[in-house]
Amino acid sequence: MIDLIIIGGGPAGYVAAERAGHKGLKVLLIEKKALGGVCLNEGCIPTKTMLYSAKTYENALHGENYGVFAGKVSFDYGKIVSRKDKIVRKLVAGVKSKMKQNNVTVVEGEAMIKGRSDKGIEVSANGENYLGANLLICTGSEASVPPIPGLKEAGELILTNREILQLKEQPKSLIVIGGGVIGMEFASFYNSLGTKVTVIEMLPEILGTTDSELSAMLRSQYAKRGIEFNLNAKVTRVDGNKVIYEKDGQTHTAEGEKILLSVGRRANIQGFGLETLNVETTRAGIKVDEKMRTNVPNVYAAGDVTGFSLLAHTASREGEVVVNNLTGKSDIMRYNAIPGVVYTNPEIAGVGETEESAKEKGIAYKVAKLPMAYSGRFVAENEGGSGVCKVLIGEKYGEVLGVHMLGNPSSEMIYGACIAIENELTLDEMKEVVFPHPTVSEIFKEVVFAF
Repeated sequence: MIDLIIIGGGPAGYVAAERAGHKGLKVLLIEKKALGGVCLNEGCIPTKTMLYSAKTYENALHGENYGVFAGKVSFDYGKIVSRKDKIVRKLVAGVKSKMKQNNVTVVEGEAMIKGRSDKGIEVSANGENYLGANLLICTGSEASVPPIPGLKEAGELILTNREILQLKEQPKSLIVIGGGVIGMEFASFYNSLGTKVTVIEMLPEILGTTDSELSAMLRSQYAKRGIEFNLNAKVTRVDGNKVIYEKDGQTHTAEGEKILLSVGRRANIQGFGLETLNVETTRAGIKVDEKMRTNVPNVYAAGDVTGFSLLAHTASREGEVVVNNLTGKSDIMRYNAIPGVVYTNPEIAGVGETEESAKEKGIAYKVAKLPMAYSGRFVAENEGGSGVCKVLIGEKYGEVLGVHMLGNPSSEMIYGACIAIENELTLDEMKEVVFPHPTVSEIFKEVVFAF
């Protein structure tokens, strides 16, 4: 009898497998493609690798701002892609090594749930049947493809996050349908390399639930760099390499060599026998409670398949919650301090309540913000750069409700705000925390003293 069968080797699945194996459980992990899931193979890691190449190129282009003259600066798109592939291979091998170190049995193949009996839950893969006491479903998500007329006929002109990462040549022009995180990161990358980028977004602002003030600031910076933004715009059809959209009651056309679809993701809940267990689902994905339990005993779900917080770090934590409860440690999943990062240049990072969400929930708050230029380290390393740090404090108790930053390296600083929110630190308590000097992270404390 296997203690835990896991379907899906993404951040939820492989982290859960590692933790469970480390704690002595007998674990079977089934993955039909490559360990690491979408994040490692088609998302987080390859995009950040390419974005770093673009950032390095931009830094070299503007080296004279720092007294550094690099001569003729150029890039090799093929080498950028090759390096991305090399990094992915290296990290996939690392995940495989972790599975081996923690005695996790990995099966490469498609899993199919056969059902459950008094003996346990039966799952098959590659013609073999396996019986498990517990089942964790981590089948992830896939790019949503809306029913826009003309999409299918456009063929290879249409890309999702998967296909765009496989391009061997840089497109001269790119239309991005959807100005969310994925869309903006690809827009940033290609804009840095000189591709003409057009973003078409249905909402009034890019980046969805990100702090709207910071989103608008980032959009303004990229507009100055040449990205064309069309907000409040609804795509009505695609005609070859042309995207037809409506805005302000008028019909417009955008033309590009490639078209990136970036309008969200949907949970993978079909094709692996989920219906045999009568697991309850919602429109978003598999329904779970705070311990990641489904309505079926001994059946759990974690990661994008729940359709709640489609982030790799959320998925990993959800997998940990499952394992902790299986191994005797009572644990629940909390979503109040999940950080979100947009790896553009400059970066945006935020955690907790935004002004918009606080108002929507009726939370009384105070807000303070300062330019990133209040940090000496930021000024030293970001010649001509701008940014802001915004902090929300609860009006009644003075607790940290949310922190939102625009400016590099926000992604590396936001964890401090996560800890503050997770531990319900107050304004007065934050004032007593000692920050290293000089660091950009000091901006957090500077804003705290601005209240």
